[in-house]
Amino acid sequence: MTLATRRCYEAGHRPKILVIIDETEECGRAVYFAARRAKRQGAMVAMLALTAPGDFQNWFSVGDVMREEAEAEAKGHIARHAERVREIAGVEPQQIVREGKSGEEIQALIEEDEDIALLILAAGTGTEGPGPLVTQLAGKSSGSFPIPLMIVPGHLTEAEIDTLS
Repeated sequence: MTLATRRCYEAGHRPKILVIIDETEECGRAVYFAARRAKRQGAMVAMLALTAPGDFQNWFSVGDVMREEAEAEAKGHIARHAERVREIAGVEPQQIVREGKSGEEIQALIEEDEDIALLILAAGTGTEGPGPLVTQLAGKSSGSFPIPLMIVPGHLTEAEIDTLS
């Protein structure tokens, strides 16, 4: 995959910090860090919520209802976190909902938006590891990931994040 040139610091452009929105507790840490960093850097925040691809070839109407419900739920998650970004950074975050496999959709969005300069994720604190997205993106594909990837430890408090961002 050849990445389009990043243009986030050229005239007429503004860097964006991408944060993935989901229902995990650590998501709030990533959003908080992204908002603080955006405020400090004069950047924008792009928020991406993903819904799982449906496979309802024989039950189109059921699939449509399930797809709509998943999208509504994702929009609800984004709306809650968007309010935090507005409070902290004073910017209106870009809110994006996509259906598909997480790694593929994140890569596609980065390819499409030449102003995305950084992806921020937060690691889970449970015994099951840092979380599937952190594992996937920071694992085997990290050496070829198209932009810097920052992982916020999920145990950090807002005060600790303030000192780092």
